[in-house]
Amino acid sequence: MNNATPLTRRSILRQAGLGALLSGLPSGWVGSAYADDSPETADIKLGIIALTDCSPIVIAHEKGLFKKFGINSTVSKEASWAVIRDKLVTGENQATHMLLGMPIASTMGLGGSAVKEMVFPWILNRNGQAITLSNKFKGTVAGDPKALKPLVDEAKAGGTPLTFAMTFPPGTHAMWLRYYLAAGGINPDSDITLTTIPPPQMVANMKVGKMDGYCVGEPWNARAIAEDIGYTSVATQEIWKNHPEKVCAFTKEFSEKNPKTVKAVLKALHEASVWLDDLGNRKEQVEIISAASYVNCPPEVIYSRLMGELDYGDGRTKKDEDYMMFSGRNCNYPQPKFVKWWLSQFRRWGMVEGTPDYDGVAKATAGTALYEEAMKEIGYTGGKLDDSPETFMDGAVFDPAKAEEFATSAAIKNLKG
Repeated sequence: MNNATPLTRRSILRQAGLGALLSGLPSGWVGSAYADDSPETADIKLGIIALTDCSPIVIAHEKGLFKKFGINSTVSKEASWAVIRDKLVTGENQATHMLLGMPIASTMGLGGSAVKEMVFPWILNRNGQAITLSNKFKGTVAGDPKALKPLVDEAKAGGTPLTFAMTFPPGTHAMWLRYYLAAGGINPDSDITLTTIPPPQMVANMKVGKMDGYCVGEPWNARAIAEDIGYTSVATQEIWKNHPEKVCAFTKEFSEKNPKTVKAVLKALHEASVWLDDLGNRKEQVEIISAASYVNCPPEVIYSRLMGELDYGDGRTKKDEDYMMFSGRNCNYPQPKFVKWWLSQFRRWGMVEGTPDYDGVAKATAGTALYEEAMKEIGYTGGKLDDSPETFMDGAVFDPAKAEEFATSAAIKNLKG
């Protein structure tokens, strides 16, 4: 027996009308309800370190931008980069302010950490770090690290090598310091003592004579000048113009289980970053981030370098057009070529044995798909893939297609395998 409803003129018209009605409904409408596009995990705890470049996370939190995209945010100030890594690994924090090299090292199991795959779909900022030297070098060493070489050689020959600090071995500050020293003819692994100090502790350690120089993010370089214990040799954008710096990172496991959550975080960071790149907002930015719960530093110490007013503390001053950026100049796209550069430095300094998988690690850690999907959903088209070469302070040119050649051809290196 055939139970099908007979097609009559009335039923055909009824179905046609229903089809026309449905065709006018918004995309995502299913049956009698909208498809759920809200974050899979609404409650997100984001780790930060007390540095100026934590600003996008803090501003997105303070101005309700995370809330706008369905995220109930908590910002957790951490003591060190090791703590930042560990709290992301354990899931205590679900997203974090992180040195670009850290998700790469964690994914590869470098630096004594267990293998934990991470992804960074967002670069938080460009530029804005510096290398600080003790005041005892004033008048002898300015911006050229070659002037340090005889002082390093003398100290080494006397049995008391100079001590320099960075914030985490595979991180950005370590790479800037290594590159700077090597450009001066100094091997950072054999000519000096290289130590790890959390960013907020740099000034105190230099004050008591525990180090001769350090590389760190702001405001801890400007703070050394304000306290008259050190001066800036170079800003890191003088080592590599418009270099990447901090990222917003997630574990790969979390990002795969919670893609809508990750994209919501990125959308909020985008709005915060656009706001931050309006120099008219930077006074308010400083008032917010200078609080004890965030950077805990006098606002006036933070403000000048954010505005590109670079006082080196040794008589040199300039208007710096390459000050810290948060959105402009294609700032936020997670470029795979940056991963390849970091791998070239891991290779150069013996942090990996043999040739690393440049393409594979870049694909695994640079969250380009998440970035592109999130920005497409809000109609932003300013972020783009960029594979162009990069030029450094010593004239060396990094071609992402020749990363291994860049690593192995460096004059000063400590290759393994």
